[in-house]
Amino acid sequence: MIEMSLQQSEPVALPHRSPGRQVRSVAVYSLLTALMIITPMLVFVPAALFHCAIRNGRRAAWMAGAGALAISALYMSAVPHAPAAMKMAWSGLAGVALSIVLPSLFVLPLIERAEKFGRVLFYLLIGSAIGLAITEIGSRVLLAFSPFAAQVAEAQVSNTRLIALYRSKGMAPEMLQMMEKWASYNTFVLPGFLLIMISLVFILSLLMLGRLKAWREMATVRGDNDALGAYLFRNFALPDVLLFAFVLGGLTPLASGMLQKAAANTLTIVVFLYILQGLAIFRFLLVAMGAGFL
Repeated sequence: MIEMSLQQSEPVALPHRSPGRQVRSVAVYSLLTALMIITPMLVFVPAALFHCAIRNGRRAAWMAGAGALAISALYMSAVPHAPAAMKMAWSGLAGVALSIVLPSLFVLPLIERAEKFGRVLFYLLIGSAIGLAITEIGSRVLLAFSPFAAQVAEAQVSNTRLIALYRSKGMAPEMLQMMEKWASYNTFVLPGFLLIMISLVFILSLLMLGRLKAWREMATVRGDNDALGAYLFRNFALPDVLLFAFVLGGLTPLASGMLQKAAANTLTIVVFLYILQGLAIFRFLLVAMGAGFL
């Protein structure tokens, strides 16, 4: 069971910071995180929240996350958009809040305990899937807009243009037919690809956390040598429960309708994660052999 309580929110590595310094630190983290949300630096939003929690405590990280989302909302309100673009923008911000920011905050107890890389990522992805579902339902109810349908339409337009380009270049009909089938499959498993992209956000942030000075200081204060390497890529190992998800995904050819779609998307995500684990094992072997960077 994950301990989600916010009562134990004392800083882990720096417990003697003054309230004034904590307030200033939270304000800075809020501003920096907001800048990451509205720029391509979104991939490091979880790392900023993790770092804030290590230095100032969980409560401070929640405040920084809320402040960052408020600043981002104010920025979006100040920038004029067409009505359709505004709906997409608000849905996107809600998606970031529910599928990236909130899961990052909820797993802080696991990170403070230096739980295994794969286990933390597993819970993050569960939270992201729930967040994406809530975003879709909320957008339909509140905005009469489906962000998922918009993304599917955009993907279909991109696929059509790409196939037309290859057709104009004289590509063989057999290859064009194969590309059309692949494009159709990509649209079918679009939710899985969205979760794969979000998983990369969490993975990069966890890898960055394991390299930060604050994380090393925390591990030193606790005398926990295992925590030093907890979030190195070579120690990435998925929990055994994902084997059941892999078996579920294997039902894709036998299922139909919504069950087939769920199985196909599950299989897409699990295969990607196991490919990453294979690369992590290869990295572990290289380190064990004393191989250099090249």
